[in-house]
Amino acid sequence: MLAAVVQLCSGSDLDYNLSRAQFWIDRARCAGAELIALPENFPCMREEGSSNPARAPLEGRILEFLRETAKRYQIVLAGGTLAEEVPGSSRSFNTSVVVDRGGEVVGVYRKIHLFDIDLPGTRLRESAAVQAGREIVVADTAVARLGLSICYDLRFPELYRELVSRGAEVLLVPSAFTVPTGSDHWEPLLRARAIENQCFVMAAAQVGEHSPSRRSYGRSMIIDPWGLVLAQAADGEGIALAELDFDHLRQIRERLPALRHRRLHGSLEVARDRE
Repeated sequence: MLAAVVQLCSGSDLDYNLSRAQFWIDRARCAGAELIALPENFPCMREEGSSNPARAPLEGRILEFLRETAKRYQIVLAGGTLAEEVPGSSRSFNTSVVVDRGGEVVGVYRKIHLFDIDLPGTRLRESAAVQAGREIVVADTAVARLGLSICYDLRFPELYRELVSRGAEVLLVPSAFTVPTGSDHWEPLLRARAIENQCFVMAAAQVGEHSPSRRSYGRSMIIDPWGLVLAQAADGEGIALAELDFDHLRQIRERLPALRHRRLHGSLEVARDRE
């Protein structure tokens, strides 16, 4: 099966961002991709501290865009993330949605681990505007079982082992990694998650300057269960395409049966919602 990750440089213009997503989805589908993944915050990359013009209930324009696109192209579409309104709160969920070929929503995941950092030149407080999710999600689709995660989740390996224990074959990591963290940690972390979980990893990322206060690293990639990078996007907007061979995945799991060993620490504990 041919899969694609879409790399975007989204800004604050919702209409423009949707048009760019549509453009690259079309290119990926024309190349033969059956599974296409978008990056984190593809409808809007707001400036830090500003309101999000794309914030809305889950059932709205952005989800309709994803449904219609998946149905029109007969693809499984992993819709990056969108800002989902939290009833009675000024904060949003950072929500990832997977839509199957017929336009049906088959997975909704709300980001568990929120990105609060203070590095030289980069200070971000995702928790100021985003409420943490609680549920671990594997989406059963027409092409594969997809384990859902978002960006900063990548640093928490216990989440991915739980996704695999629930049947995940492909781990999705839509992201907007900052340049300082991305340049040193992006690829090593992605390859580690692929190797230790014997899964394909599809990491669709934001790239470039979104506003004077925010830049993303890019380097969207697809990695195989042995940890080999099968495809990587060039700098700037674009796509990366790779064949996902699930016979190869099964052979790796059979020959190196690391996933059969019992976990040492019982059930997974996930991050609690911030008050």
